[in-house]
Amino acid sequence: MTGAKRPVAAANAQWGGRFSAGPAETMRRINASIDFDKRLWAEDIAGSKAHCAMLVAQDILSAEDGAAIAAGLDQIRAEIEAGDFVFSEALEDIHMNVEARLAELIGPVAGRLHTARSRNDQVATDLRLWLRAAIDRIDWAMRDLQQALIDRAEDEAETVMPGFTHLQIAQPVTLGHHLLAYVEMIGRDRGRLADCRRRLNESPLGAAALAGTSFPIDREATAAALGFDRPAANSLDAVSDRDFAIEFLAAAALTGTHLSRFAEEIVLWSSDGFGFVALSDAYTTGSSIMPQKRNPDAAELVRAKTGRFNGALVALLTVMKGLPLAYGKDMQEDKIPLFEAADALELCLAATSGMVRDICPDRERLRAAAGRGYATATDLADWLVRVADLPFRRAHHATGQIVKRAEALGLSLAELPIAELQGIEPSITADVYNVLDPRRSVESRTSYGGTAPDRVRAAISAAKQRFLR
Repeated sequence: MTGAKRPVAAANAQWGGRFSAGPAETMRRINASIDFDKRLWAEDIAGSKAHCAMLVAQDILSAEDGAAIAAGLDQIRAEIEAGDFVFSEALEDIHMNVEARLAELIGPVAGRLHTARSRNDQVATDLRLWLRAAIDRIDWAMRDLQQALIDRAEDEAETVMPGFTHLQIAQPVTLGHHLLAYVEMIGRDRGRLADCRRRLNESPLGAAALAGTSFPIDREATAAALGFDRPAANSLDAVSDRDFAIEFLAAAALTGTHLSRFAEEIVLWSSDGFGFVALSDAYTTGSSIMPQKRNPDAAELVRAKTGRFNGALVALLTVMKGLPLAYGKDMQEDKIPLFEAADALELCLAATSGMVRDICPDRERLRAAAGRGYATATDLADWLVRVADLPFRRAHHATGQIVKRAEALGLSLAELPIAELQGIEPSITADVYNVLDPRRSVESRTSYGGTAPDRVRAAISAAKQRFLR
């Protein structure tokens, strides 16, 4: 019957003993989840095979029946992989679609597979298995982004650029130092996902509907077979917990915020007003009316998708906030936000890694911009403290007066004559010009975590050890 359309009974054959008629059309539509939970098919089959093997080992199911069930599940896997499987909305979800097809293949013995389990522990197991694999893929994508940032930071360890606060030029930094800030952010994001993965790696299988089962099952065996660290300790919690999904979405939302901040900088830096970097055709688009345009659409879309992550988190928190124990059909709504957020996060990470490798910095323009806005004023104040032995507050005040004078004359600090400097602070000598150049400024920032090129190279080496091993 592969590929054939299955007839729909008046009442669902999988649970319809209590019912004499089928659901209303609207009820059927709102109740069905197969359109989105069919992507759990591999996890559902894996969980069923582990459950079947355990039932055989515990003498709950005969070896002959177990072999027939396992063979049938393997055939279903092959049909789905080949695109030949017919998913039926009338059968509601992935679990019942698989079970119904299994019955078509091997007959009534298929009904023995559901011994000592419920769809409640089934779906909780499937979702944990799916999210665990998704986290592993996402962690690899995060690592790749860190690799791209570190490689680019290595290339730009000496590239001087303006650092900003309030989007105003503040102090000179290096582009390599700036990029390494995002390596740290993504490192924290990876840590949060690793924590989430560790906490989710408990098996709900065998918790049944909510109370456990009277059959002598071996939950340790199924947990081990599916790669879980242990069985979930409480059957009520096992089927009703979606903390792991919420925790993932919270981590995704924060990762999305970090990616959005970087995307915003790409948008700004590639604009005509900044001109710090250029993106190639690979990560830009044109305009339908203005032929000269090169729009940073990849960055803008990464920036926008933060809304998806935040929305998914709020959606699932709202679903769960008023649910008493144990399971409610409300929890069927956990999958769409989880799937959409995971998919979007993988795509955003790939796009960001691509942009990092694609951008071409304009080093001369970056260096020139670092000299604007009196960016070395702090270096002047530090020199007055360090060399002229002024208290910092007096040095700060004198530097402010010097900046005001330079602004009035239309000069940079390095262009201000010594007489003008000494007219405000007599202790200043010609040696002060050594600290007013942006390159010398960044070279002087040698404190741990600072922007000096040597510090950046040391930070790159440390980041490789921490994140890329």
